[in-house]
Amino acid sequence: MSDVALRMEHVYKKFRKGEVYNSLRDFLPALTGKMFSQQELSERDKRDFWALQDISFEVKRGESFGIIGPNGAGKSTILKILSRIMKPTKGSMLVNGRLSALIEVSAGFHQDLTGRENIYLNGTILGMTRREIDSKIDQIIDFSGIEEFIDTPVKRYSSGMYARLGFSVAAHVNPDVLIVDEVLSVGDYVFQLKCLKRMKEVVSEGASVLFVSHNLKSVAEFCPRTLLLERGHKVAIGPTHEVISSYLSRSRNKHSSAADSREVAITNVAVRNHLGECSRFQSGEQAWIDIEVTAYKPCSKLSVSLYLTDEKFESILDTSSERLGHGSFSLEAGEVFNCTFELCLNLATGIFHVSSLVYRYDTQTTYDRWDPAATIYLSSDEGIRGIVNCFPTVTRHGTTAKSPVSLAVLNKET
Repeated sequence: MSDVALRMEHVYKKFRKGEVYNSLRDFLPALTGKMFSQQELSERDKRDFWALQDISFEVKRGESFGIIGPNGAGKSTILKILSRIMKPTKGSMLVNGRLSALIEVSAGFHQDLTGRENIYLNGTILGMTRREIDSKIDQIIDFSGIEEFIDTPVKRYSSGMYARLGFSVAAHVNPDVLIVDEVLSVGDYVFQLKCLKRMKEVVSEGASVLFVSHNLKSVAEFCPRTLLLERGHKVAIGPTHEVISSYLSRSRNKHSSAADSREVAITNVAVRNHLGECSRFQSGEQAWIDIEVTAYKPCSKLSVSLYLTDEKFESILDTSSERLGHGSFSLEAGEVFNCTFELCLNLATGIFHVSSLVYRYDTQTTYDRWDPAATIYLSSDEGIRGIVNCFPTVTRHGTTAKSPVSLAVLNKET
């Protein structure tokens, strides 16, 4: 048996932008309108949109593989082609074994049927027999966590309940390939962790998982290899940490500061380690953040602030050159101020954003803000979760037996 679970070879997918006329009744008025507006009828080539161009990759059995990229990159199109929801315009694909997909929250659900009835409907669509569904329905309902509403029509479900039920069915098909799209983002945090645990179980049982998400931290924790897409093109494929680093460096926010309308502007922000500018760090590593400020008019009592936020843009660090003991500074028109913040990144694995601000404290004036100015990715070899890394250690002191007297007292208390 081949060790390849799925493969795409030189796949292209073309869509048509604009209106599609399915009847003569619709086409004739549109044709007349184009004639009177002197539009060319041969504009269809201009309306062709290539969602995917020359995409090739393969996933091994028992591998978890990630796909990342900005909105509109073509991620969901790949999944729909692999799920046979649509056909490629050119190229070929291969899927070995049973495929189970969770691409859209309501896919395979009938609004007027209950959750229990939809388990049978959706399970059948995914290739399960009635006997299989009968044997697993209690597990599916228990995993979903919506037992109380399982006999309620799903049209009354929230999006989170849809996701719970949909994932529960898809994850119990015993698939050879499980495809999961960003749909999990509508579930609550505890259920997302539950889903990730189930996906790891699927992989440990020898199946493959194709995971698409904007949550780079989850992708990094779950997928050893990842594909980066941009505008339908394959940009990078390889170890997840390297691909995420490439993604962050490409998607760095460009600061558009209108110099003519500002007295002072932040003109450059760079993050570097001891080797030079970079966006990927190890937990505990030193980082230097260089900030350049340019004055277009005379300004006094200025300070440079530095902010660090997590992937949800919640504050992690907030400081400034003045609060760190360097006082304020003044600039004449045309002068440039440079400073460097040095940080020890005692943070756990995750995505963090760097922002900067030029500020005057006594008048509470903000002259310019770059938010975010850079994004960095931290990885860690330790099994640390959360935000900070305190570099914990544990010492095992061995085991000792309780004395008969101690056990008697303990049993009496319990």
